[in-house]
Amino acid sequence: MGYPKEEINNSTINMGRLLYLEREDERQHSNSRGNLGLVWADSLMRVNRFQYGYAGPYEGRAAELTTLLESRMTNFYTNFQVDEIGRVVSVGDGIARVYGLNEIQAGEMVEFASGVKGIALNLENENVGIVVFGSDTAIKEGYVVKRTGSIVDVPVGKATLGCVVDALGVPIDGKGALSDHKRRRVEVKAPRIIEHKSVHEPMQTGLEAVDSLVPIGRGQRELMIGDRQTEKTAIAIDTILNQKQLNSRGTNESETLYCVYVAIGQKRSTVAQLVQILSEANALEYSILVAATASDPAPLQFLAPYSGCAMGEYFRDNGMHALIIYDDLSKQAVAYRQMSLLLRRPPGREAFLGDVFYLHSHLLERAAKRSDQTGAGSSTALPVIETQAGDVSAYIPTNVISITDGQICLETELLYSGIRPAINVGLSVSRVGSAAQLKAMKQVCGSSKLELAQYREVAAFTQFGSDLDAATQALLNRGARLTEVPKQPQYEPLPIEKQIVVIYAAVNGFCDRMPLERISQYEKAILSTINPELKKAFFQFLFKVTTNYFVPGSSLIFGIIAGFFSSCSTAEAIDPSDWMSGDPDEALLRSTGKQIVQKAQGGQPSIKSS
Repeated sequence: MGYPKEEINNSTINMGRLLYLEREDERQHSNSRGNLGLVWADSLMRVNRFQYGYAGPYEGRAAELTTLLESRMTNFYTNFQVDEIGRVVSVGDGIARVYGLNEIQAGEMVEFASGVKGIALNLENENVGIVVFGSDTAIKEGYVVKRTGSIVDVPVGKATLGCVVDALGVPIDGKGALSDHKRRRVEVKAPRIIEHKSVHEPMQTGLEAVDSLVPIGRGQRELMIGDRQTEKTAIAIDTILNQKQLNSRGTNESETLYCVYVAIGQKRSTVAQLVQILSEANALEYSILVAATASDPAPLQFLAPYSGCAMGEYFRDNGMHALIIYDDLSKQAVAYRQMSLLLRRPPGREAFLGDVFYLHSHLLERAAKRSDQTGAGSSTALPVIETQAGDVSAYIPTNVISITDGQICLETELLYSGIRPAINVGLSVSRVGSAAQLKAMKQVCGSSKLELAQYREVAAFTQFGSDLDAATQALLNRGARLTEVPKQPQYEPLPIEKQIVVIYAAVNGFCDRMPLERISQYEKAILSTINPELKKAFFQFLFKVTTNYFVPGSSLIFGIIAGFFSSCSTAEAIDPSDWMSGDPDEALLRSTGKQIVQKAQGGQPSIKSS
């Protein structure tokens, strides 16, 4: 079929198009780009023959032209990247409504035109609810919002040790950017049950009241709950400081305990004081501080615990140990409530969202002791909850109590009465219990729990002023001293071997004759008056015994303490005759203890390993 010559335009391009239409049947049967290029090349040559009488420069070069066209078609659009963008519909109170992000994922990071980032929480039919990580004053209606394609992640690794970072992992301590680090998502699943192992290693806090009565194990979740100003943070800081001497003792890095402190909703000055305390004690070298202060937006306070947990999980999953302190989760719940109400989610009890339990449970369930097959690492969680007027039956406290493996209850009345730390031993409990204690500590303080419980029961009747028999008087006398011994100054953690000496002496009546006001002097004397030449050997031996050996009976420790008494220099201390119990076997125990101490100087204890 041909076309009249007068209908053909003088333009070569139009003529080529007409000739191309003439061979439409060939194009429809051409399934490859090479055939299509051949059709175009042939069309161009036919145009040249029609106009000029020869095929032009392309005559005999159809194959070359085909190759050129094929390469152009193959590489077309390969250098382009398409980003899905949306438009801000409304913005206010840190919440932006965005239209057009149809493929966005829940929890995905987005970036606004002003450079501010946010996270998508509400995925609705009409728009997407995005919480803004920063000030929303620079975001206007109609601004472009771009997907990043990545879920929120933070830097992890040993490069973060000694740093103070915000909830997104950005350093805020002025030391510069992090180097040689990895990244990890903040939202991951907890380890499966098959990957867990029973908690059996002690996580020593350096506090006599905790290590003896409410022991915490590596991989446990222990709640600290109490009103404001009851020194909950002080216990957490003491725990971090106590790891300094334990980490310096260990020769194996897998025994080192790394600490992550997450400050949620606290003042910046409080965080600065904490950094100074840890720096002066050289504790920052194994610690990470994640700060989402009261001046930060609610989304950052909501995100900070998950960021700190991800940083701690790096050590757990690499066969090491981590301690993560969340101070405190009640402020995170308030921040989550604020975000939820602004996103117009339906409120529930105390205006909290219905999934506020899941908010804390899927965070704390990530604390675990891994099995030997998965590296034997652990992450221990110490969440803090602030109560109002001692009400532990409120919504958030009851939720977290049901999630954790025990709680340490602190009371204002005990603090005002001079008991520091102000731990209510009757209400505090550890569901792991003595499984996370050294065997020597378990034997030493085993009877003290019962005696303290009996003391609290009998002490209530003494308020009536009735006459008491000798046994009751002795019980009250012993209980008062057992209550006095665990008192400890702030930021002065005590090594476990020294705790055992002090607690054993108190439980076995060495301080029954001593006035209560002299108990603190007694503790200092028993720990500081060892002869210098015996001090190192004595505590090295006791640490070895309490850590690696099973103590079949209390006579061994009793003999050590008695030998310690006989070797003390009492020139500037309390006379041992003031507080020895007068046991008829005292002389035998003194000599036995002295022999043990002398043997410790020479070397190996004569005890079989458990």
